[in-house]
Amino acid sequence: MKKEGQIRIPSGCAISAAISRSGQRITGEKIIDSMRPMHDRSNGLGGGFAGYGIYPEYKDLYALHIFYDSDAYRSQCELFIKESFEVVKAEPIPTRKTPEITDEPLIWRYFVTPLRSVLASAQLDEKEYVTRFVTRVNSLMTGCYVFSCGKNMGAFKAVGFPEDVGHFYRLEEYRAYSWTAHGRYPTNTPGWWGGAHPFALLDYSVVHNGEISSYDANRRFIEMFGYKCTLQTDTEVITYIADYLLRRQGLTLEETASVIAAPFWETIGRMDEDARRKATYLRTIFGSLLITGPFSIILGFEGGLMALNDRLKLRSMVAGEKGDFVYVASEEAAIRAMEPDVENVYAPQGGEPVIVKVKEGQY
Repeated sequence: MKKEGQIRIPSGCAISAAISRSGQRITGEKIIDSMRPMHDRSNGLGGGFAGYGIYPEYKDLYALHIFYDSDAYRSQCELFIKESFEVVKAEPIPTRKTPEITDEPLIWRYFVTPLRSVLASAQLDEKEYVTRFVTRVNSLMTGCYVFSCGKNMGAFKAVGFPEDVGHFYRLEEYRAYSWTAHGRYPTNTPGWWGGAHPFALLDYSVVHNGEISSYDANRRFIEMFGYKCTLQTDTEVITYIADYLLRRQGLTLEETASVIAAPFWETIGRMDEDARRKATYLRTIFGSLLITGPFSIILGFEGGLMALNDRLKLRSMVAGEKGDFVYVASEEAAIRAMEPDVENVYAPQGGEPVIVKVKEGQY
């Protein structure tokens, strides 16, 4: 008889998040603690975290987090970085030796700002410029991978269980107003450092539990707009969908949720006239970005987060509050590991977004 931990967990993968509406910054200890009760939802092939507000001294600079296979690849990539950005600071990301984390690459971070002369000649805004830079590195350059590139935030991920990954990256030394976390149970792609969650682009980061059956349709659509899905994993394409809808199309979070987890046509038919017209427009224009299959995701962004289930709620997700903090996780036990006295615990309905924003000016 197979024992627990020796069988595939169909609903595997664990997600968790904590955010302060007032912008109060807390260390990474609580978010690491939230992953311990969900240990068996992952299998040690990927774990990671994203923290917002962690670099206040460099808050106006883009923080590039990069994996390198060797110093030779690092030197090659740094030449390209210096051609594109003014580098204010470059250093290895601090880690500690952890027996459970092995085969680590070189892990560096760079605090940069686009060179004004290059930006002007490219005739691009900063965010599009950084996006194209990251796309070029990750799709064309070997031996390096940019896994985080936002302002005043950063992703930290590795092959391992999430609690070990948090220890490895010394997350107790960082303070953030918003944390997200993920424990991976990969089903279709191998476990490797770049394939762990969160997936991040600019200030957007996504952690995801589930397996979307619409991957190829979503990928073909999004790649028409310059994105390159190089990892063959559904979470990567979800991140690009969020960037495309929110940044490039200017949709609201509620509208983005209505695209990703669009209401059924019969539901739309029962809406009042204005809501029906809007929902029909979004589902028609962005139909190829409807995500089908089981999923629960947490989208982090500057100043907030959004949690969302698939329309049929085929993956678990629970939310709760305490004071000005809001918590979201795959299991209530994970929330209580962060806040034992959590209140207003509930399970959001399928397709119902949980949107939390930090008070303006507090992040």
